[in-house]
Amino acid sequence: MIVQKSGGGFLYSTTDLAALRFRVNKLHANRVLYFIDARQSLHMKQVFITGRKAGYAPHSVSLEHHPFGTMMGNDGRPFKTRSGGTVKLADLLTEAVERAEKLVRKKNDDLDEEDIKSIAEKVGIGAIKYADLSITRTNDYIFNWDAMLSFEGNTAPYLQYAYTRICSIFRKAGIEQNSLIAAVKILEGQEKALALKLLQFNEVIDQVAIDCYPHTLCTYLYELASAFMTFYEHCPVLKSDVLEDIKQSRLQLCALSADTLACGLDLLGIEVMEKM
Repeated sequence: MIVQKSGGGFLYSTTDLAALRFRVNKLHANRVLYFIDARQSLHMKQVFITGRKAGYAPHSVSLEHHPFGTMMGNDGRPFKTRSGGTVKLADLLTEAVERAEKLVRKKNDDLDEEDIKSIAEKVGIGAIKYADLSITRTNDYIFNWDAMLSFEGNTAPYLQYAYTRICSIFRKAGIEQNSLIAAVKILEGQEKALALKLLQFNEVIDQVAIDCYPHTLCTYLYELASAFMTFYEHCPVLKSDVLEDIKQSRLQLCALSADTLACGLDLLGIEVMEKM
């Protein structure tokens, strides 16, 4: 591996070695994870071996390359612009927000302009992030605007919508989520299914930290949102004929679902909103 060219110039490997030394000696990292294109596997192996031999990273420090696949166009080739050039992330995010804004306006025309802009940014950028993270990391995937911005299925907009739906329950009830003190009572199968799914959250987070496959968390959040929707359809929360202790218990399940969705999406770098 060439660290410095004969003319004095430095290469990517030089920067990677300097960064490795900084992370170990200055940041005192004991585990360094590199999420880089699978096509850089040989390069990362060379960096790790050189870093070990140079004494920059002792064997007590774990150096891990976690490769990822390629974003593909509908033609099955690496995603490009119409002219065949490389797609810039800034341009991609801008278009995502513009497309999301059209969808938000169509879905809810009662929102004011400031809210529409704010929601569109969260939905658009969240959709891009989630589309990338929800696929098994090592797989290639087809980039598709309609799929990633859909409010149905395993997408960020669907999860964000599930969160806003829970928020609307508490607005209608006139209750703050953090004011609930009632114990959860499991009476119906849908309540049990939701409660069991909520209990899996910590286990899922631990597994993602070990395996470094964020799609595991995405799948869990989608299953949680689906479990909540099923619960909400079959277990009335605010109807007048629901006993008070049952109402409070179901509100607790709603609050726990909202908190878990918000926490999980935050770990993925995706924002939630109370209205959509």
